[in-house]
Amino acid sequence: MQLNAEDGGSRRFICVQLPEETDEKSEARKAGFNTIAEIAKERIRRAGKQISDGLQDGSEIDTGFKVFKLAESGFKQWRQPEQSDTEALQRELSLNIDSVLSETSSENLLYELMLRMGLKLTGKVSFSDDVYFVEDEDTDGLYAFLLERVDQGLIDAVLEKHPVKVAALDRLFDSDDALKSNTVLQMKDAGVMFECV
Repeated sequence: MQLNAEDGGSRRFICVQLPEETDEKSEARKAGFNTIAEIAKERIRRAGKQISDGLQDGSEIDTGFKVFKLAESGFKQWRQPEQSDTEALQRELSLNIDSVLSETSSENLLYELMLRMGLKLTGKVSFSDDVYFVEDEDTDGLYAFLLERVDQGLIDAVLEKHPVKVAALDRLFDSDDALKSNTVLQMKDAGVMFECV
């Protein structure tokens, strides 16, 4: 960060820290830091503030950062029924009508889908009118993620931005097969890849 401030660069870096617990009798624990990862985040915040405060010419530098934690998928996993009867299969199918776990946030789904699509987690993410947009740094392509709602007006608005790909949660179509079919056709006509998850 300091070198970026000195020469106007835009270097990026990754810090990896296991959430190892601090010793219960340590000064860090007394200060409210339960893990070494919490200490690392606070050190980055303080270093960023110190660098920003030291800028003389009124210029600004990006000292923000994202924190990711290894977690289970936000999508339900298909479990082959132990019994091969129709009722067991029907029960498993009914459990997977909505493939998203109820406690999963839209933001967590977004980053999981980005990983599945091979997008970098450092891509610029914006949220506008219930749509997450991600700019791919390598190709300058725009990706749209419909994770909150879907309707014809929203589809039209997304297509106006000319994304490379659009991903939508299947549950948002709420059994509206006509809207889903029209969306698939509109995306195809516009040359946009479309994926329902």
